[in-house]
Amino acid sequence: MADNPAFVTNDDEGPREDHHRAGQHQNGTAPAPPTLTLDVKVKPESDPAPAPAAAGERQKWDKGVEFLMSCIALSVGLGNVWKFPSTAFRNGGGAFVIPYLIVLLIVGRPIYYLEMVMGQFSSRGSVKVYDVSPIMRGIGIAQMVSICVVIVYYAATIATAIRFFIASCESPLPWANCDVSWTGLNCVNSSSSGPAPTFNNSLPVKTSAELYYTHSVTGEGLLTDGEFGVPDWKLTLCLLFIWVAMTIMMIKGIRGSGKVAYFLALFPYFVLVSFAIYAFTLEGAGDGLKYFITPDWDELLNANVWKEAVTQCFFSLSICFGGVIAFSSYNNFSNNIYRDAMIISWLDTFTSLLSGALVFSIIGHLGHLTNETDYTKVVRPGSGLTFITYPDALAKFEHVPNLFALLFFFMLLTLGVGSCTGLITSVITALHDSAPRLKSWKTVVAIGVLGFGLGLLFVTPSGSKLLDYFDYYGVQFVTLSSAIFELFAFCWLYGFKKLSRDIQFMLNRRTGFLWQACWRFITPLLLVVVLVFGLVKSDRPEGVADVYHVLGWCMYAGILLTIPLWAWFEIRKRPESTLKKRIIAATKPLSDWGPEELEIRKKYLEFCDNYAPLESRWARVRKLVRRGDKTYNVAV
Repeated sequence: MADNPAFVTNDDEGPREDHHRAGQHQNGTAPAPPTLTLDVKVKPESDPAPAPAAAGERQKWDKGVEFLMSCIALSVGLGNVWKFPSTAFRNGGGAFVIPYLIVLLIVGRPIYYLEMVMGQFSSRGSVKVYDVSPIMRGIGIAQMVSICVVIVYYAATIATAIRFFIASCESPLPWANCDVSWTGLNCVNSSSSGPAPTFNNSLPVKTSAELYYTHSVTGEGLLTDGEFGVPDWKLTLCLLFIWVAMTIMMIKGIRGSGKVAYFLALFPYFVLVSFAIYAFTLEGAGDGLKYFITPDWDELLNANVWKEAVTQCFFSLSICFGGVIAFSSYNNFSNNIYRDAMIISWLDTFTSLLSGALVFSIIGHLGHLTNETDYTKVVRPGSGLTFITYPDALAKFEHVPNLFALLFFFMLLTLGVGSCTGLITSVITALHDSAPRLKSWKTVVAIGVLGFGLGLLFVTPSGSKLLDYFDYYGVQFVTLSSAIFELFAFCWLYGFKKLSRDIQFMLNRRTGFLWQACWRFITPLLLVVVLVFGLVKSDRPEGVADVYHVLGWCMYAGILLTIPLWAWFEIRKRPESTLKKRIIAATKPLSDWGPEELEIRKKYLEFCDNYAPLESRWARVRKLVRRGDKTYNVAV
């Protein structure tokens, strides 16, 4: 990085302006040399490092509510309705819910608010935001690789929802009744709400909704051991359609996606609530709900459950993927992100619990139909759980089941588009921050082509296994590891004092002790413990040969290798004389770190010179009490 004469870095106060004191003679202090005052006026035109013109061209949300709706569409999406129920079911229902809620409070919400703060304060994307500590920029690159994996299989999941949406036009619903081609199993019609029929054999009992998904949609049930299969042509067309649609939407940038966010954020709640009213009245639903809310206290000591809870928290809120930082970077500088973070985090929790209650009520009903109390034998845990339980419930609707099916799978489509476009936005933002001359439409088209090509892996009959495999090695452990490094970079290298100062300048809000405790100690320590135990004891994806597990660990190590490699690159290019000085310099913010707009940056530098933390509520209460005591004594 080239040296910038206009700004220097102070260890205690962050970025500062050498010439800032040139204006202090107006306040009664000695005037600075006139040459430094001149530097202020020519700096925006002569300093090539921060590229002010590129920063000035950055888009902004037209309204604050567009940012809020876009974040809701990003955070409240497939991670809640599709992934949460399957993760909770795989980890024992109620045994998972308690760790999940704990993790949301001490991990999810603090990181969500922190990422909003860093994005809005700096107007930088998920990679460029590490101008705050360039030695850690590899974190943003690792997160971007991980997010690309999520985007690819999210799009494939949306393609499956489109496949069901189209099938919902058939009457009766194609999964409502058993098909004669589904042989080798005892099939129960999903449209039946009465007692399960009796069979005179020992073959497993499956519902027509499950067999439709595994045999007619994915072809997973037709595979023999060791087979991979080829992409299903119907799912391939659906995948092509969704990538074309998202590409067209993303070409218009965040202004276009912000307008669509109103619908993407609000429509799913109408469908979910309507669906819940019916699902909770199904026979046996109460047993499923009881299984969902009854905690298994012994499982609190299971490291795998905690690892899954943390990972699900990341998916539910879309944190440590870069999307929250990217969306916040398009905010106006003083937008009330504290309020937005609280609204979104509570709404996200509500949506996850509602979706989980819906799925488990349906699973309870399926258990009632199949006379099975062990719910792991009713449906197979996995990424396809949502496409089994919901269709089964839809088949039992007595009135207009096709309409409800169309609404539900259209809801899944909107949830998926909201989540996927938000993640794509973070990738585009990171690329444009690094290379501002890139044409937006070329970037979007390139992402669309690559996403479609890689997504073909997930529309094969083995797509469900591949999804679990890449999610385990390329996403879960990567996000856990990068989250630890992210907290270290923001809260230790940059420092909590500077963070609280920046928040006070931006929001005029004091950062309390609980935020400090979570950001600096509780959250990173919990993540370290969960990561270590998860690496040692977590359950690996099933149905995968050992050699592929070795390749998976190599993939995980390769993604994380970007962090030390980038650190070495940053240290090597520093001009300082000794290695120690280079390392220290590489941990400090770049000279242009801070607010994007020049006028706000000048006010920020003045604020840093005169910074005084706001008093806590208890300090104000103590002052009032003392004043009351003094007044009382004088009166006496």
